[in-house]
Amino acid sequence: MNEWLDVVAQVEAMEGLALDVGLVDALQHSAPRAADGADAAINFYTPTFKSFQTSEISGCGRNAWPAVSITGGDCKLKCDHCKAKILEPMIAARSPEALWNVVSGIVADGAGGMLLTGGSNHRNEVEYGPFYPTIRRIKDSYPGFRIAVHTALVDAPGARAMTDAGIDVAMMDVIGSQDTITQVYHLKRTVDDFERTLETLVATGMKVVPHIVIGLHYGRLLGERNALEIIARHRPAAVVLVVVMPFYAPAHRPFVTPDAAEVGRFFMQARAVLGDIPLLLGCARPSGQVKTLIDTYAVMAGMNGMAHPSEGVVELAARLGRKVRVTPACCSIAVGDEVMAGAARDTGLELDLDAIVAHERERRLALSRRDVFGSIKVVGGGGPGAGGCA
Repeated sequence: MNEWLDVVAQVEAMEGLALDVGLVDALQHSAPRAADGADAAINFYTPTFKSFQTSEISGCGRNAWPAVSITGGDCKLKCDHCKAKILEPMIAARSPEALWNVVSGIVADGAGGMLLTGGSNHRNEVEYGPFYPTIRRIKDSYPGFRIAVHTALVDAPGARAMTDAGIDVAMMDVIGSQDTITQVYHLKRTVDDFERTLETLVATGMKVVPHIVIGLHYGRLLGERNALEIIARHRPAAVVLVVVMPFYAPAHRPFVTPDAAEVGRFFMQARAVLGDIPLLLGCARPSGQVKTLIDTYAVMAGMNGMAHPSEGVVELAARLGRKVRVTPACCSIAVGDEVMAGAARDTGLELDLDAIVAHERERRLALSRRDVFGSIKVVGGGGPGAGGCA
């Protein structure tokens, strides 16, 4: 019997979870490498551990690290997994003046930073040029305000302009398949263009945090391993993995849900290929049991950090001997911590197994009470108009 399967069986929230036995065995055998040094620690970003909140750990707030788009909801590419819909909920700042006003407002509301992005042109470039003087003004006026930018593809002058403007973190998706670039992104660029952008960004003074979208080719893994090799050659500050969530895919080109075990095997490869580069699992991944499976494999593979873990995953990490830290944070703060690179190593409140189990019991008890009382129909007095309420 696999020892780690026995550990999973001790986690009440994971009862009946259909794990791939062969994969779990492989992950366990690779664990000594995955758990060396700082990789033994894992930081979870979650809004559910409020009882552990301290003065050093801020609470959840929608404006803590908002996303701002310089094109509003417009994008020329209309990639099959997104169709530009991901931009629509973001704060629009279509002019440099609008960006200054937006940032002044969110700083007044307590924001510590922002993700700055926008829709691409037909060459997968976000046209930040007119905004760089305003970004520099923001950094000079609010020195503690952090700016992470989704760069898309850039050349050396563009990367220098970002550095001169004071941008803290450069993020980009690394795509390792030409078919994915052509078919999903509708883009006439090459895999070499993505590697060249990563190389150019790493050569600057910015932190660079590339992302790999697992299952980007209509739910199938195609160029992810090549993307890993590209990233490993240039050693960025950290790497964020997400799993495709194609809510807006066209009906004639549907995406399948990536197989959780295949995603888990990729996690194991990523940990081995990237070595000591911090590796984080971002917010985006499918929901339901597949999310629990993905999160379980991520813990076993030695991830440094994870946003919004499934039920039982924090407890599992502690039972597997990982040093657990928890940062009570909503998704905006988690994104901010992820892109600042290495936050999983030195932020959050460290918790032991007893504290985690006690919290889980308290949470489940509260849920059961809510379910019980929520199902009781309360009948009012017998006067006219009196009725029941649930």
